[in-house]
Amino acid sequence: MQLLTLPPSPALATSIRATAQVFEDPKSRALLQHLQQVAPSEASVLIIGETGTGKELVARHIHNLSARKTQPFVAVNCGAFSESLVEAELFGHEKGAFTGALSAKAGWFEEANGGTLFLDEIGDLPMTIQVKLLRVLQEREVVRLGSRKSIPINVRVLAATNVQLERAINAGHFREDLFYRLNVVNLELSPLRERPGDIIPLVHYFIASYSKRLGYGQIALSVDAERKLVNYSWPGNIRELENVIHHTLLICRDGVIQSDDLRMSNLRIERQDDPTQPDQSAQALLEHALQRLFEEQVDNLHEQVERTLLGAAYRFCHHNQVHTAELLGLSRNVTRTLLINLGELKVNKRRPGNPSSDERVLHLSI
Repeated sequence: MQLLTLPPSPALATSIRATAQVFEDPKSRALLQHLQQVAPSEASVLIIGETGTGKELVARHIHNLSARKTQPFVAVNCGAFSESLVEAELFGHEKGAFTGALSAKAGWFEEANGGTLFLDEIGDLPMTIQVKLLRVLQEREVVRLGSRKSIPINVRVLAATNVQLERAINAGHFREDLFYRLNVVNLELSPLRERPGDIIPLVHYFIASYSKRLGYGQIALSVDAERKLVNYSWPGNIRELENVIHHTLLICRDGVIQSDDLRMSNLRIERQDDPTQPDQSAQALLEHALQRLFEEQVDNLHEQVERTLLGAAYRFCHHNQVHTAELLGLSRNVTRTLLINLGELKVNKRRPGNPSSDERVLHLSI
């Protein structure tokens, strides 16, 4: 379970602004400009993007640009808790509300009162909790588990997901009315591979950040290393880039990052076959289904052709396995096995005691 409550912090605000300044790609600059327009409002925001694209960073940036910046920022991962505990954790509980509830406890909405509540991976919430969340957003009050008393709250909700919620709605996994309540402002974060202009500025930012943390001096980046960083696809996005730079600083020598120091993963994520990905179209899904069907038919056809050719060769050789093997360019054992598997031959064992009990007699089954 992940719960993070942040008191007002000038250092945090400085960090957020510094990170925002390294976004140099045109897509990122347009996003930051949009954030400056929507952040001062009280509107709910739905942030969509792949894992590691910086959804929580954007949420923190929105909070620090709003009038709530001096109030708590609470970040919650909705996929990190069990269904049996989520209601108590979100909305709080009273003493004795369930086994183990030894004292009353405020939920995350109360913890974030006056500030911002960031619900990451909102699509992982159970349907029963989605209903109660919708009521909290509409009524602006919570009722703790085990209580009948409502508690007024003043919270701005920011939500994030790495899947397309419209599909979850069609599949019956997400409430449409909750989607519209959360999706007042919609922000889509492009993956790092689609905004290459951010890669090197982010690299220099992480080099400076981790060098200071590790007590290193100035670290340079070679031309070959820079080229390798730009040409990599970054399936793990900014999070992967940060981890790569952190590891690289631990092993680089002479204050210069060389190409060989960069240890990137060989993982390649095939997103076009995953129906939960935001960029997957209905046309692509249909093409994939037809491709699978074609491959299955080809496999069936291949087996039918093999059976027909082997049977024809066997009959042409007057049911002689040796001649059939020679004709097909196979060994006798392979030919015999194929004939048995395809039903051209049937293998029986004589009963014990017969003179040829150790021999197998092949009977033509056609």
